Formats: sequence, C-alpha cells, structure tokens
Amino acid sequence: MTNKGPVMFLTGYQTPAAIRRTGAKRIETWLKNRKVKGAAALARTAVEAAQAQHTALPGEELAAAMVVRLAKGVMALEEEIAELDALIEARFHEHPLAAVIRSLPGMGARLGAEFIAATGGDMDAFGSADRLAGFAGLAPQPRDSGRVSGNLRRPRRYHRGLLRTMYLSAMASLKSCPDSKAYYQRKRAERKGHKQALIALARRRLNVLWAMLRDGACYRASPRGATAA
Repeated sequence: MTNKGPVMFLTGYQTPAAIRRTGAKRIETWLKNRKVKGAAALARTAVEAAQAQHTALPGEELAAAMVVRLAKGVMALEEEIAELDALIEARFHEHPLAAVIRSLPGMGARLGAEFIAATGGDMDAFGSADRLAGFAGLAPQPRDSGRVSGNLRRPRRYHRGLLRTMYLSAMASLKSCPDSKAYYQRKRAERKGHKQALIALARRRLNVLWAMLRDGACYRASPRGATAA
C-alpha cells in the first residue's frame, strides 16, 4: 500500500512552478486540512525540490493532468482495499474460534482470517499438528538419494499462504511474547540463522495453535523462566 501523503499531494500539485508559487506554508495547510501526517515535512521537501528545478518540459501540463487522474485512482483503490480489510476482519470476528486464534501473540485479525481461509478453521481435517505443519510447509521431509541420508527439505507441495501467515505471525510475536522471544533466542544460540530460527518458531507456534483450537482454549503464557512457546 502506498503512502497516503505523497499520493494526496499529487492530486493538488504536480508541476514545480505551481509548487513554487504556492509556497510551503500554504501547501502545509492544504495537506493538514486533508489530514495528511507529516504535512510540514512533506510540504518543505516538495518546495525544496521544486526550487531546484526551473526547466519547463514539453507536455508538462498534459503530464500533470495525467498524474492527477492516476493519483486519484490510486487513492480510490486504497479506500476499496481498506473497506475490504474491514469486511474481512468483521467476518473473522464472527468465527467461533476467532477469540482463540487472536489470543496467540502475534496473530492479529488479518493473519487470523488468513489462517482460517487456508485451513477452514477445523483442525479435525488434519488429525495432528504434524499433518498441519506439513500442509503449511513447516515440516521438512527426507530427500535421501543414493548414499546420502538425513537430507531434509521443504515438501514440494504445501500451502504458501499458510506458511506466510505463520512466518509473519512468528515475526510479530518477537515484539510482544516473551515465550516466542526466548525460543527464537535459543535457536539462534544453536547457530541457526535468523530465517531458520523464525521458521522453527513458526513451526512451534503452529503446534501450540493446533492444540489451542483442538481444545478450544485461549493461549496461556508459560511460567516465568519457561520457554515452551
């Protein structure tokens, strides 16, 4: 999603000459009236850039009109996306297991909705946490050949959307969940890279989420000092 400030700015000012004539103060006021964050800095940057350019290019006015149309189109699309996101979140909250899913740190409404869309929200369809992990591409499978053994790789077929959901959730949980942070740090201490540690954390959290949904129980942090989640 684009930054609203610059796109909003382009609906009103497109050419260096117009920006110079208007000045930073009036542009700042124009942006503030449209509730653009960082209006002063954006106005100042635009005027400084306009003052450094005094060459008028052929077709500049036509290009400016096209920029206005494109900018308004982008803003309309962003409004539609925001409305769709709100609708998805509302539908997610109607799901009987929404509270259980959201109780897992790092699993917000949007990621929760993506989890339900990928799995149907019914853990009986998977039978075990291992099968769910395999579906998500978080359970490496042996790829032995000839005399080489112990070679583990991600399965060729897995749900990439579910893998993304659990990966992003694991990343977000590092900021709010001591259990997740402790588990991640333990994996890093085992000389795993950042991505490897996050994948391991995502697998661990998927196991926890599967058990939560199976039992219909919300997440409970481990006692202080434990690193179970």
